[in-house]
Amino acid sequence: MDAQMEGKMAIFSPLFRTSLAALGLAAATAVPAQAPSLAMLDRLEKGSWQLRERGKDVVLQTMCLGDARRMIQIEHPRSNCSRYIIEDKPNSVTVHYTCPGAGHGRTTIRSETNRLVQIDTQGIAEGRPFSQAIEARRTGGC
Repeated sequence: MDAQMEGKMAIFSPLFRTSLAALGLAAATAVPAQAPSLAMLDRLEKGSWQLRERGKDVVLQTMCLGDARRMIQIEHPRSNCSRYIIEDKPNSVTVHYTCPGAGHGRTTIRSETNRLVQIDTQGIAEGRPFSQAIEARRTGGC
């Protein structure tokens, strides 16, 4: 290779490398990320569920569940909350959620069976802190 060609290659080479890097970044960002599925919640039986504070007999709430994801936001039953999945394991999930104007929370749901779960939830609802340890049990059909 002559000196003139080497000079052109030296100028072209950084530009070429920068272009390749930009193309690589564009390709990397074009691939959508796989969102966690919360599959453990899908395995829970649909029907009527009673929620009790752990260790107490008083029923806090009875829910007719078609979608167990409703248990994530016990203190914020609105559907306009954004969710961030912190952990998605075969027998437990942890989700942080934010409800504009109403507060936020962090909930962990641990499955003992597909009819019994332990829920730990805490956060802020309507300006007040909350923290609950709940046992949720399927009691029958709706």
